[in-house]
Amino acid sequence: MGNRRFEMYHYRQVIHRMRMGQSDRVIAQARLMGRAKCAQVRAAAEAQGWLGKGPLPDDTVLSAAIERPSITNPTHQSLSLPYEEQIRQWVDKGIRGTVIHQSLVSQYGFPGSYSSVCRLIQRLGKGGVKATCILDYEPGEAVQVDFGRGPNIVDAFTGERIKSWIFVMAQCFSRHMYAEVVPDQRVDTWLGCHRRAFEFFGGVSARVIIDNAKCAIIRACFRDPAVQRSYGELAEGYGFVISPCPPKEPKKKGQVEANVKYIKKSFVPLREFRSLADANAQLRRWILETAGNRIHGTTRQKPLSLFAETEKALLKPLPDVPVECAVWCEVTLHGNCHIQFEKAHYSAPYTLIRRKLWLKATDTTVKLFHNLELVAVHPRLRKPGTRSTVDDHLPPEAIAFKMRDPQWCLRQAGEIGAHCLQLIEHLFRDRVLDNLRAAQGIIGLGKKYGAVRLESACQRALFYDNPRYRTVKDILKMGLDQEPPSSELPLPAIYTVRGRFLRPGAELQIH
Repeated sequence: MGNRRFEMYHYRQVIHRMRMGQSDRVIAQARLMGRAKCAQVRAAAEAQGWLGKGPLPDDTVLSAAIERPSITNPTHQSLSLPYEEQIRQWVDKGIRGTVIHQSLVSQYGFPGSYSSVCRLIQRLGKGGVKATCILDYEPGEAVQVDFGRGPNIVDAFTGERIKSWIFVMAQCFSRHMYAEVVPDQRVDTWLGCHRRAFEFFGGVSARVIIDNAKCAIIRACFRDPAVQRSYGELAEGYGFVISPCPPKEPKKKGQVEANVKYIKKSFVPLREFRSLADANAQLRRWILETAGNRIHGTTRQKPLSLFAETEKALLKPLPDVPVECAVWCEVTLHGNCHIQFEKAHYSAPYTLIRRKLWLKATDTTVKLFHNLELVAVHPRLRKPGTRSTVDDHLPPEAIAFKMRDPQWCLRQAGEIGAHCLQLIEHLFRDRVLDNLRAAQGIIGLGKKYGAVRLESACQRALFYDNPRYRTVKDILKMGLDQEPPSSELPLPAIYTVRGRFLRPGAELQIH
């Protein structure tokens, strides 16, 4: 009983028994107060003349006389008291109590406990306790939205282990909520959850209170936050106002925070989920059957009943045409004439290389804009590493090389003549060297010299068994295509003159 805390009504009851003539032993046996404490109270009451007749004074006078340090704690002094000034300075700097206690122990050899430090901080009025107020909302005025960590799900069909999150949207008036288990917190997931939540409620609240998640707010700021373009477009389509909480103040959306904890503690434990779809089916039934029909601790009504009877009719109606959930992001066109989005690649005009483009991705399409002008449209690719390329987006030389493949070369050579076709086929039979550019070059010589001369040049190159691009080009350049090929080839001059170091055979001696 030495650490027992006594209230004023305890002291009044003890003094009343003393006035009735009960001894300290009898009072202690009634377990109202220890004998030592009774003796201190009796001494104070006799000094004030309270044991006689007449009414007892009010609690203020009673407290001033009884709860003096000599009576309530005559000998004990806080071990933190000698370090009060140092603790005050640390608290003013925002240092936490645990850190202060560790510093006192390491720097000063402080023998006291952490509780001793906490009591002194509270006595200094710097315990960090802040007063709050209850935020009231009218029906249909606002919803609060948040993500919470979900269960790890092992898919029964694929064996894949999925780390999940729980999206929660809670009506501020009725406390009715929508929740969904999702695999990530990406922008498209965030937008899709909003659409399904509004369809679940059958309407849209005037204001959506959110945290500063990256999928919604790209720059958190107390007075001037920057909204993600995709989320802003969704808000405009559904007609609600985005209301982000100030940074580091999650209590501004305490209702949805409480709902997230409620789901994690009441729905998730002791359940088995075979897949994301199975988890969401169980969660929806739980919301409608259990969570919606419980008596809420604040409203003292069932959230589902309060929503259906009062709030649902005051929500804004859903738009006649479903709002398109589009993800916007800024991208850069790389030197290969493609941008990358979610590990897939999409082409854009080569004239915009190194420029910043705006990408708009829906469930089916990907659109690219430059200065508000639509410059490319592609089908949405889901498989990582895939590429969607429009040939007109590539530079002319790349298009030319891409279009002039081996089949094109063979077709063009066939139109020129049989010898040209034979030479091109010979080039493509080479198993060591890729002769596509050589074949393209030979076909290109027809524009400069004509098909007839090119056919003759190819015939001459084949006759001398030298079917190369350089050979055909030199034949045309020197006009040799106009001369008929001869089987008797004159030796070059280098072989008809006496060599400088050439010796007759008679001069050679065989040893």
